[in-house]
Amino acid sequence: MIEVDKTLLIQVVNFLVLMFVLNVILYKPIMKIMDSRQKRIDDANEEVRELDETVQEKVADYEERLRRARAEAMEQREAIKNEGTEKATEIIGQARAEVGEMIQGFKTKVAAEKEEARQVLHRQTRRIALEISEKVLGRSVQ
Repeated sequence: MIEVDKTLLIQVVNFLVLMFVLNVILYKPIMKIMDSRQKRIDDANEEVRELDETVQEKVADYEERLRRARAEAMEQREAIKNEGTEKATEIIGQARAEVGEMIQGFKTKVAAEKEEARQVLHRQTRRIALEISEKVLGRSVQ
């Protein structure tokens, strides 16, 4: 059985002194270091969270600017395409008008040349007819 005597008291005092010494020398410094480390970890996590928010905002801003730039590029492309189509239509219209004028000019020229050829043939026909008549008849015909 356990005897209660002065060795027990010495053991209790020894234990309490050891607890006090360990608390001062070991536990408090370790707890301070652990608290400090936890604070740095918490601060680093907060900084990471803030940086992550900043990055997310910048990515969202970048994507928005990229979307707007693409939309503007599409609008410009469409405007240029429409302008090109209008210009092509205008050029084709001018070309058709010029071709129509050229065709009309050719028709007028051909008609004039046809009329001139008809007149030349008519004069030559009379002359040839007179020559044939003179040769057939053997005399001059007026």
